[in-house]
Amino acid sequence: MTTKTGTKASATKASAPPRSARGPALAYMAGFGNHFASETLPGALPQGQNSPQRCPYGLYAEQLSGTAFTAPRAANRRTWTYRIRPGATHKPFRRLAPGLLSSNFAEIPATPNPLRWNPFPLPSKPTDFVDGLVTMAGNGSPEAQSGCGIHMYATNRPMTERYFYDADGELLIAPQHGRLRIATELGVLEAEPCEIAVVPRGVRFRVELPDGEGRGYVCENFGSAFRLPDLGPIGANGLANPRDFLAPVAAYEDREGPCELIAKFMGDLWAAEMDHSPLDVVAWHGNHVPYKYDLRLFNAIGSISYDHPDPSIFLVLQSVSDSPGVDNIDFVIFPPRWLVMQHTFRPPWYHRNIASEFMGLIHGAYDAKAEGFLPGGASLHNCMTAHGPDAETFDKASRADLAQPDIIRDTMAFMFETRLAIRPTRYALEAAELQPDYHRCWQGLNRHFDPDRP
Repeated sequence: MTTKTGTKASATKASAPPRSARGPALAYMAGFGNHFASETLPGALPQGQNSPQRCPYGLYAEQLSGTAFTAPRAANRRTWTYRIRPGATHKPFRRLAPGLLSSNFAEIPATPNPLRWNPFPLPSKPTDFVDGLVTMAGNGSPEAQSGCGIHMYATNRPMTERYFYDADGELLIAPQHGRLRIATELGVLEAEPCEIAVVPRGVRFRVELPDGEGRGYVCENFGSAFRLPDLGPIGANGLANPRDFLAPVAAYEDREGPCELIAKFMGDLWAAEMDHSPLDVVAWHGNHVPYKYDLRLFNAIGSISYDHPDPSIFLVLQSVSDSPGVDNIDFVIFPPRWLVMQHTFRPPWYHRNIASEFMGLIHGAYDAKAEGFLPGGASLHNCMTAHGPDAETFDKASRADLAQPDIIRDTMAFMFETRLAIRPTRYALEAAELQPDYHRCWQGLNRHFDPDRP
């Protein structure tokens, strides 16, 4: 499927703010994994070929490949861009001093203990999105192109003359507090709490703050690009619908002046000087594109008889691995829904998983934890670490009137689930926000066994 838009955008002058900061309401193209086409000036997109001898408007053709050239067609990701200058027009990169953003997950031993963090505060000093990223945990490595990095961000300053791209993986960004306006090479998208934005590997972007500040979660996917899961017996409909994923239309910045390009490469940050904005793509076509999705549109599936299915029914996006049925990363949400199962303990059951789980809470309360798991906080339950409802939730659910449905309202929790153990960083284990008594939430689970009472 190819969608083409004729949306026009005026170039910005050197003294003007970026177009994305003052432009009209944002426009999007709908669909997941589509081959889109978009141009800001009529005829800017070459027809019939990708690399003509002379591009319209004096533009340069440049391809951005997100997969190997020979990847199967269904998995192949690439976008052709038509830009004012090629992406190589910057000075040499210099390595920046190590900070709190890292891909080193072997610094300290992993732990089987359940961990939980309170929300992290907003910064007290001016901090943009890149400087506000801190690594909580992860596994695998960019070198192996497998695994993930799990980060938190807290920011109160927009990126103006700074731009960023991640050569190590694609970024799934989940705002928890405050909106993000993400100006990318291929257009502008905005994400608010309960929405996600995904920026593909290598795409350059800048983050603005419509509300003046922001906080949230980031999953950095080193493996195969996120895709929609197959539905199997569910059928053709349900879970996240492709039509609800939105890609931006082309929007360019023709802006001269000093800029800084930050790259994350093999776990380190590098910086290069530029004399213009790198977001100067006037037209493009392809499927290696950023997109957003409103989690509130997720069509939850559940049981209407007894028990409840595995949490895989809440899968939004997956990064598949080389083992069929075993994903590199699953992005799972727990949205508002009705629980109507009979003869059933309705909250999530107690379990020990071969997979490892990092959870976050966007807003509201999580139905398996009566207290302690707060919006903006996080928890980690590693491979085979036992976990489940706390004592208060168990007592309440065990006595609930199952003739009435449980209506779970005003909440949005999510989980990054991986096939590899998730290793917390030193920063995460030494943070003041780490709850030292998390394990106590299960200590009130008293003995009820009586061999004389079936």
